[in-house]
Amino acid sequence: MRIALASDAWFPQVNGVVRTLAATVEHLQARGHEVELITPDRFLTMPMPLYPQIRLAMAPRFTARRILGEFRPDIVHIATEGPIGWSARGWCMAQKIPFTTAFHTRFPEYLSVRTGLSVELFWPVMQRFHGASRAVMVATPSLDAELTERGLPQTRRWSRGIDHAQFTPDGPMLPEMADLPRPILLNVGRVAPEKNMEAFCELSTVGSKVVVGDGPALAEMRRRYPDVHFLGAKSGGALASAYRAADCFVFPSTTDTFGLVIIEALACGVPVAAYPVAGPLDILGADGRGEGRLSETPVACLSDDLAQAVSGALGLDRRAAAAFGGTFSWERATDQFLAAIAHALDPEIASAA
Repeated sequence: MRIALASDAWFPQVNGVVRTLAATVEHLQARGHEVELITPDRFLTMPMPLYPQIRLAMAPRFTARRILGEFRPDIVHIATEGPIGWSARGWCMAQKIPFTTAFHTRFPEYLSVRTGLSVELFWPVMQRFHGASRAVMVATPSLDAELTERGLPQTRRWSRGIDHAQFTPDGPMLPEMADLPRPILLNVGRVAPEKNMEAFCELSTVGSKVVVGDGPALAEMRRRYPDVHFLGAKSGGALASAYRAADCFVFPSTTDTFGLVIIEALACGVPVAAYPVAGPLDILGADGRGEGRLSETPVACLSDDLAQAVSGALGLDRRAAAAFGGTFSWERATDQFLAAIAHALDPEIASAA
């Protein structure tokens, strides 16, 4: 199958969306599918307003359409709602080529946090973008239900996986964390206002708090919280070694659609503390045993009181956490992705579109 993948998020960005797309492309190609990437590295770019670390393609319409026309895809998957995503969508609509989309990021909530405006002001744009998609891929049941309520019922499940060779409980620990007072509480992710980092940094706990990640708020957070160890972005083996060095992984975000870092931490044998909100609840379940109680014993503690969640998570079994995290695979996630693609190519779906 010839699949074009259009995304405004790509390397050198380090985030869950990019890692998800890269893993999916790798597995699609391994199965013999032809994949054409329409990503920012093929365009002139400019810093994104409010988030200069992300660079957006400048006027990508002509080039994106040329690439798509030359590739002649059977279907286009549009991963993001940025300039490249809109350009690819426009080409698909004009050429009557089927396309799917993904709802990776809660942009309405993020924009609301950054601007102080109502989240409802931003949803119409998202509804328009995804409305003509034959399948809107979502990672969790709660996001499925939310988009259905928003008038986007054509959702299909696309979960996430981990690199089993990388994220395991066995292996080295990050040297920068070796001599820190314990327990070591770790957060991994983009250092940005919408991630609710203050809730983590302001925890009154013994031991050490460590943040791995980069983002627009990094300098300000370092200034405000000198007792927190900000180690910058890590990837690959260095990221896995940071997980292993921690006693508890703390996920303070209340706006994420999934939380890839949650399952990576678990796979490295680190119990998780989080708020009982969509994303963590979908992965971990209210009792910390996973959706459908996949684990015999809790691997996480969820509470409206984050300090209480941390206290509960610190006493959990690291071996159970590793076993639970290891159940997530990119093979199964790719199966779901291809099932959504097949659904979108179904003639009955096409006639109803």
